[in-house]
Amino acid sequence: MVYTSPMPLLLEAKGLTKRYGATIALDDVNFQVVEGITGLLGPNGAGKSTAIKLFLGLLEPTAGSAEVMGQRPYESVESRAHLGYMPEHDCLPASITAAEFLTHMAQVSGIPPAYARTRAADILRHVGLDEERYRSIGEYSTGMKQRVKLAQALVHDPDLVLLDEPTAGLDPGGREEMLGLIRRTGREFGISILLSSHLMGDVEGICDRIIVLDGGRVTEAGAVSLFTQETQTLCIEVDDHLEELVTALAKRGIRATVEGFSAVVERESEEQYDAIRDAIVEADARLRRLAPRRHRLTEIFRRTST
Repeated sequence: MVYTSPMPLLLEAKGLTKRYGATIALDDVNFQVVEGITGLLGPNGAGKSTAIKLFLGLLEPTAGSAEVMGQRPYESVESRAHLGYMPEHDCLPASITAAEFLTHMAQVSGIPPAYARTRAADILRHVGLDEERYRSIGEYSTGMKQRVKLAQALVHDPDLVLLDEPTAGLDPGGREEMLGLIRRTGREFGISILLSSHLMGDVEGICDRIIVLDGGRVTEAGAVSLFTQETQTLCIEVDDHLEELVTALAKRGIRATVEGFSAVVERESEEQYDAIRDAIVEADARLRRLAPRRHRLTEIFRRTST
């Protein structure tokens, strides 16, 4: 399966295959990454990290090609300047400050020393470490270290950043903060993002498009909206009198099942809405929400596992 777009290509996998001995990490994979925020979704061991390392030029493919703006990064280092990389594993120097580390990374990328310090300060402010930038990284929490890793991926102003499991090790609050930061980075800085994750909630909330890997193959690809369209199922969420509502719906020939605080019915016609309204009034229920249910990305894995 190949996902094509009229937008300029940033990354392209063409028949991309990578083997480690008898183990096949990627098997004849074809996909494209364009501007915006793209989710690379799949369970652990699906081939996500291998794909990222191939685009970074850290690995060479067994067959096919991984291209960055039309160039193969494992053959020429020029294309790597367009990329930023946030690795999954802990790889930060513990004994220096975030300001020193970011300044060094900016200079390694070719930014002059004077501007490198300013750039480092600006990026650390963006990721929420302005007041903490002179503390040693070894004193940081897991969430702060994740922010430093994101900052170093952005400090040289790349066209695209590759984020490998950016919410790894974070609690729910930390995950939401990191995802919000990634969203702002894409929207405010105009930097495109490839976000690799096995957590569907991470991808569903902030990505424009997804590429799903499973067993080293692409199983789905396209705009997130294609996978989260409305269904024919209506959720009627009320604050009280749920049982009375179900009874009132049944009197009108509408079969409902209870899910939490909601009565769930299958939509058959527009006339149903009038009957549902009358049933809510009869049950004296306080309506909180009435809306069609949407498909969720979790359904992709259900389909591919059957």
